Amino acid sequence: MSDEAPRRSKDQVIDELHNVAAEMHDRMQKGSPPRMTLPVRSKSNISFDNRLGVFKYGKSKTIRDATSLGSARQLLRTLHITEFIEEMIDSGKSSTLREMYYISEGWGHGKFGSQNESNNLAEDLEIVTKCLREDFKLRPEEDGARIIGNITLEERNRRGEWMRINCRDDVGDSGYGVPYNVESEKLKLVDEDIDFVMAIETGGMFDRLVENGFDEESRCALIHLKGQPARSTRRIMKRMSDEWKKPIVVFADCDPWSFRIFASIAYGAIKTAHISEYLATKEASYLGITADDILAYDLPSDDLTKQDVNALTAELSDPRFSTGWWQEQIGLMQEIGKKAEQQSLAKYGLDFVTDTYLPEKLASMGITY
Repeated sequence: MSDEAPRRSKDQVIDELHNVAAEMHDRMQKGSPPRMTLPVRSKSNISFDNRLGVFKYGKSKTIRDATSLGSARQLLRTLHITEFIEEMIDSGKSSTLREMYYISEGWGHGKFGSQNESNNLAEDLEIVTKCLREDFKLRPEEDGARIIGNITLEERNRRGEWMRINCRDDVGDSGYGVPYNVESEKLKLVDEDIDFVMAIETGGMFDRLVENGFDEESRCALIHLKGQPARSTRRIMKRMSDEWKKPIVVFADCDPWSFRIFASIAYGAIKTAHISEYLATKEASYLGITADDILAYDLPSDDLTKQDVNALTAELSDPRFSTGWWQEQIGLMQEIGKKAEQQSLAKYGLDFVTDTYLPEKLASMGITY
């Protein structure tokens, strides 16, 4: 499999969008309701692809046609979006997903009821056309990751010029900000002098490791995930793993929502299962915090909420957590009824995480420095 995500030329993208409208038009000419065929986008329709090593949509399909008012409205919105995207491609502009939602205010019956509806429809178009959101000139609202470490990138700026940036020497304490498009036409991975990459869930822990000089001491690149990682964040980690052959370890809180952050990095997320092979880093490993850590390090912890308990129960049947290790960790969390944050390690002082916890955990994974 190529490391490159499948990219289309402007003309190819427009042709694919026209094909969506043509399918509807052809059915109407034959006297049939217009429709779109999509995979069922739920956990029940995700299966493990042994060849790719990630989770992908299965064979279950759903038909969206104009036999009901709700579906007819969705098809109308689809046509509005395809026209809007074509206009952006022709004019060389781009839009945030939020801007597209507000632009729909002028679409009459095609107006969206919420931004979640417009985001989901943009993802539907990705699936149907086999194009990427970046091909549509649609940008997410959220920022990408922050990176600090001795790696060198080249980024093409808005004037079309290539800028060389070392993510340790050429950035401030906040690090290098990852753009929304991290494909090779926008971002090149030039050089590295690191042994591994550590992805960190919270800003507080990222800042702690930066202040303690952990990236230099342990010869790693630190990536702040900013909670649930943006697509560009997952994609750049995938590229570092593929192109630089560097281990990716994930350092997160010990709660069911943080486990899902890891799962989206390693196996893919339900919302983006159609492009899991380009976003998921199947070699990624979960470092901690774990249920074992709560007991072994006697960490300050909180009681699981009802929502936490329900989420853990759901994860036991989630194919992304089907391995024996995950089943044991989730079972242990249910047994002790506790969860803990990364920063609970501060119980033992500000340097404990870099002097003791991380060296011990990394050594158990075969990473020493």
